[in-house]
Amino acid sequence: MIDSELQQVEKYYHLITEYLVTYSMQIFGAILILFFGLWVAQKVSKMIAGLMQRHNIDITLTNFVSNVVNVLLIIMFLVIALGKIGISVTPFVAAIGAASLGAGLALQGMLSNYGAGLAIIATRPFVVGDTIEVKGVSGQVKTIELGYTILINEEKVEITIPNKHIVGEILHNSFSYSLVKGEIDIAYDANADLAIELIETVLKEHELVADEPHSQVGIERFADSGVTLSYRYWVPTTKIIETKLSVNRKVFSAIQGADIDIPFPQRIVTLNHTHEKGAE
Repeated sequence: MIDSELQQVEKYYHLITEYLVTYSMQIFGAILILFFGLWVAQKVSKMIAGLMQRHNIDITLTNFVSNVVNVLLIIMFLVIALGKIGISVTPFVAAIGAASLGAGLALQGMLSNYGAGLAIIATRPFVVGDTIEVKGVSGQVKTIELGYTILINEEKVEITIPNKHIVGEILHNSFSYSLVKGEIDIAYDANADLAIELIETVLKEHELVADEPHSQVGIERFADSGVTLSYRYWVPTTKIIETKLSVNRKVFSAIQGADIDIPFPQRIVTLNHTHEKGAE
């Protein structure tokens, strides 16, 4: 039994030795090709990344393209190296193709997100810092990844949206600002022009209210108890709540300080008395 095993070991040893002696130069050449390919892949990927950065192409797309080029070049030189030592790569290519098909079917949703992410990065319908609304969800864009986009709203809550739910949908983009609306009622006999002027001053002097687009102030409607003044202005998306509370307080103080009456809800009821005619 031991003699048989020793013979097997000796047989494999002679085969390996003979192979190394016969193909030593080919093996050495394959190793050189592989190391040269790794060097070339690294240099080319860095060159492509630098070129794309100089043209101000999105960093996510830049990293993706450079990494893909790096992997493709490594695979190409690996195939050349294997062929140099007489190993056929046809079965490996077939196996990789079959595995890729199975992985594609299993990761269909993820791949669709990646495809949508590439479309977003390439077409740039929005960039980091813009305020978008899609499918009823809104917020300021914090990060754009290949698979998903992260928004942050005025409550500092991060919202992660898969990119496939963004591409092909109706998209609202207000860039870095969001619209805020406010209302206040004044009495019918009050000076509406003065009240509008006071509100405009408050909005103009507030440090968080944007100068562009311009704020809008005017009469919204004629209510039962008074005239409703409406004011609309733009603020940074992540500061909506604090700005709205501050502006409302300043508007209320300005209206009160000018002795402009702010009516409370009231209703006037008129009673009609009917007297019956009768004999005394």
